[in-house]
Amino acid sequence: MIQLDIFSDPICPWCYIGKANLDRALEANPMHPFRVRWLPFMLNPDMPSEGMDRRSYLETKFGGQQGAVDAYLPVTQHAEKAGLKINLDAIKTTPSTVDAHRLIHWAEVEGMQTAVVSALFRAYFVDGRDIGEAEVLADIADSCGMDAALVLRLLATDEDRREIVERDAAARGMGVNSVPTFIVGQQHAVPGAQSPELWNQVIQELLAGEAQAET
Repeated sequence: MIQLDIFSDPICPWCYIGKANLDRALEANPMHPFRVRWLPFMLNPDMPSEGMDRRSYLETKFGGQQGAVDAYLPVTQHAEKAGLKINLDAIKTTPSTVDAHRLIHWAEVEGMQTAVVSALFRAYFVDGRDIGEAEVLADIADSCGMDAALVLRLLATDEDRREIVERDAAARGMGVNSVPTFIVGQQHAVPGAQSPELWNQVIQELLAGEAQAET
C-alpha cells in the first residue's frame, strides 16, 4: 500500500470538493494502492474558540460582500460539477476547527477517520451545523460508531490539543500553505482539488509501477 496523506480542514470547501473528486477515482479503481490518512491544517489557527459570525468573517477576509460573493462563485461551480450540495446560506458561524481536528485524530485510532471527515463536511456544508461545538462533534462521532460520551469527556480536556497545533505548524514549516494538499508516498505533493481524471491517471501509473516491480 502507498500512503496518501491529506492535509485538510473541515471548513474548507475546496477540501470538500477535493475529497469528492478523489472518492470518485477510488470508487472507479477498487484495487487502488492508497492507504488514506487525514492530517490537520487549520485555515484559521487564531480563530477564537467560540468562532465568529460567518458573514463578518467572509467580508473581512475577502474585502467586503462582493469580494466574498466573487470568491465563492467558483466554489459553487466546482461543487456542482463534483455532484456536491453546498448550502452556504445555512452556515451562520465560522468555527475554530481545533476540536474537529482532535476528533479526526481520535477517529484514526479507531479506523474511522474517513467516515468522520465525511460526516464533518456534511454537517458543515450541507446542514450548516457549528462543528466547533462539543455536542455537535460528539453527535458526529456517534453517527460514525464512536463513543460519544468518551468524545465529550475528551473535548472537555486539552487532550491532544497541543499535538494538533504543533502538527498544523509543522505542515506550514514543510511548505504546506493551502489545502487540500495531498502527499503521495510521503514524497510527491499534489496541491488543490484535483479532478477524478488526474487521480485515475495517478492510480494507473502507480499500479503499473507496482506490476513492473513484481516482474
